[in-house]
Amino acid sequence: MFCKVTRLAIPPKCDAVWDRSPWKDISSERIQNFMGKKPDHFPKTEVKIAYDDMAIYVMFRVEDRYVRAVAAEDQDHVWEDSCVEFFFTPNSDLSGGYFNLEMNCGGTMLFHFQEEPGKGRHVIPKSECNRIKRAHSLPHIIDPEIEKPVTWTVAYEIPISLLKRYCRLVTPGPRVSWRANFYKCADKTSHPHWLTWAPVDCPKPNFHLPRSFGILEFE
Repeated sequence: MFCKVTRLAIPPKCDAVWDRSPWKDISSERIQNFMGKKPDHFPKTEVKIAYDDMAIYVMFRVEDRYVRAVAAEDQDHVWEDSCVEFFFTPNSDLSGGYFNLEMNCGGTMLFHFQEEPGKGRHVIPKSECNRIKRAHSLPHIIDPEIEKPVTWTVAYEIPISLLKRYCRLVTPGPRVSWRANFYKCADKTSHPHWLTWAPVDCPKPNFHLPRSFGILEFE
C-alpha cells in the first residue's frame, strides 16, 4: 500500500471537521481490509494525513454503530473502545522500531514506542502526550454504547520534535518515505472488529506486525 502525504503551507485548525479547508482538498485512504473473521459490522473508515516542517497531521472519519468510549485517561486501554490507530516508523528502516498512536472516539490516547514487537516498549509520558493537539466530534465518555448509526471524527497533530526523542527520524520532506499502517478496532464493544489499511497476513488479529506496514511518501 502507498499513500502520498500532502505538504501544507499553513497548519490546519485542529477541530476534526472533515470537509473544511485544507482537509477537503486532501484525498482519503480507506481502511477496508480485515483481520480474523470478516465482521458483521464493518464500519466505513477513512483517514487523511498531511505535514509541514513542525508536525504530522492526521484525521479519521468513521461511519459507525455500537460505539463506546470508556477509557478516560491517556495510556488507558483505548483499543477496547471504538478506536482508530496509526502505527508508523519515521523512516524506511523497519529495524529501528515504531510508534503506535491509538485514539478512541472520545479523544483518549495511547502512545508508545516499540523497539520491536513485544520488546523494548517505551510508554510516552503523559506530559509528552499533552503536546499532541487533538479534537473529536463525540463526547469524551460514551457508556452505554450508541447502537444507532453515527459518524464520528478524530484529528490530531504530532510534533516532529517529540518523535526525535525516541528514535532515528528522517525529517519529512519531498521524496522522503516512512512506513506505516492505519487501523480501526473495537475489541470490547458488542460488535468487535479489526480493520487495516495495508493488508496484514496473520490468521489472528495483531496490529504489531511492522513487516506489513505500507509506505507513506511525503510530497
